[in-house]
Amino acid sequence: MSGSQVVVIGAGIAGLAAAHRLTRRGARVTVLEASDRVGGKLLPGEIAGARVDFGAESMLARRPEAVALAREVGLDERLQPPATATASIWTRGALRPMPKGHVMGVPGTAEALAGVLSEEGLARIEQDAELPRTEVGDDVAVGEYVAARLGREVVDRLIEPLLGGVYAGDAYRISMRSAVPQLFQVARTHTSLTEGVREIQARMAANQQTGPVFMGIEGGVGTLPLAVADSVRARGGEIVTGAPVSELRRAPSGGWKVVTGDRVLHADAVIVAVPAPAAAGLLRAEAPEAATELDTVEYASMALVTLAYRRSDTDLPAGSGFLVPPVDGRTIKASTFASQKWGWIADENPELVVLRTSVGRFGETEILERDDTALVDVSRHDLEAATGLAATPLETRVTRWTDGLPQYPVGHHARVARIREHIAKLPGLAVCGAQYDGVGIPACIASAHAAVDQIQGDLTAVRELTANPVQSLHGGAGE
Repeated sequence: MSGSQVVVIGAGIAGLAAAHRLTRRGARVTVLEASDRVGGKLLPGEIAGARVDFGAESMLARRPEAVALAREVGLDERLQPPATATASIWTRGALRPMPKGHVMGVPGTAEALAGVLSEEGLARIEQDAELPRTEVGDDVAVGEYVAARLGREVVDRLIEPLLGGVYAGDAYRISMRSAVPQLFQVARTHTSLTEGVREIQARMAANQQTGPVFMGIEGGVGTLPLAVADSVRARGGEIVTGAPVSELRRAPSGGWKVVTGDRVLHADAVIVAVPAPAAAGLLRAEAPEAATELDTVEYASMALVTLAYRRSDTDLPAGSGFLVPPVDGRTIKASTFASQKWGWIADENPELVVLRTSVGRFGETEILERDDTALVDVSRHDLEAATGLAATPLETRVTRWTDGLPQYPVGHHARVARIREHIAKLPGLAVCGAQYDGVGIPACIASAHAAVDQIQGDLTAVRELTANPVQSLHGGAGE
């Protein structure tokens, strides 16, 4: 790898993580990014003078990749866990404490969901122990399987808002094998789902994982890609923004030819780290079967509404925020009380309260067609209904993530395996990003590291990720 010329296409966190790993191994790296900035879905900014995230705001700390990368690029002292991990569910007309004792919304006992579910819903969970086995085959939708075992109320009031926060998707379409792999494993080996969940919980207790589940960064998680980009440049890597790639072809003499604008680059290897539609376009000439598979990846769009208030005008409930089940008919799907969730926001801005809401799920187009003012209005309306907050915000900001979250339908794992099988036929080519092995930050970084290993001839990590995707958990509220 030392001395090799590698082009990375895409400067989201996956592309930057790949470039960082490459430069550490001595490669000469050029990163080409079509937009005018690096970072992809990680976006730092300010509102009313407060530093905040306008994209993802937290990263799973129980996986090592994201926290390790942050430390490698000098952010160790800025890593901070949430100041509170207590969240709520806004359902059946009230804010109710987020239940404990569940795995992505699936309880080990009915009692775990008391207060969120109706008496009928709790009674339906108890039937799981008496039902015959539900076969899951090679894959099954999370909602379909859990509803068959425990009833629809569990899915509609807890699993939907949790999965909706991760994928902005529909639990009745989302792959259990890809999105909640540990549940899929117990579904294959247990007749009773609640018994399987209790086994997962016992294993977790035996492992005695300590430390926070999630981590943030002082100044915002959006500062992570900026620090990674600085590290890449410090090691001699080149990062070019405003440089869409128009052509990717194998060179007759070996290696690859990459065309951006009037510039032609010759590389020993290429890593494609862009969303599925762009990746399909780039790969169509040399890997048409992979491109056809990538064409089938669907995306959900969403918007984040960030609001800043005078602290003297607010009296929010305790906790980090709340999730909203779609079945309750509200417009917002979650709210994060950012000033309460992240200590550094409160410390830097003692007279200010920052919170945000999220709107938009897979297939919901009408809400996102509204203008920014309308999205702010509906967010304020729902916030007042949930918390009593009636004050006028000092400043608002709407951030739209069009086609921001890839969907993981039933069979996603098999699609990824087929894509990688086609890519593996082309030496010096690899792919990475959120559409393959998990949508969270650690998953994207793991995907990037596996891609670097692949172009060096080591397929171990690629095979492991394809077989065992990284589960992306919900960070509490408002993701």
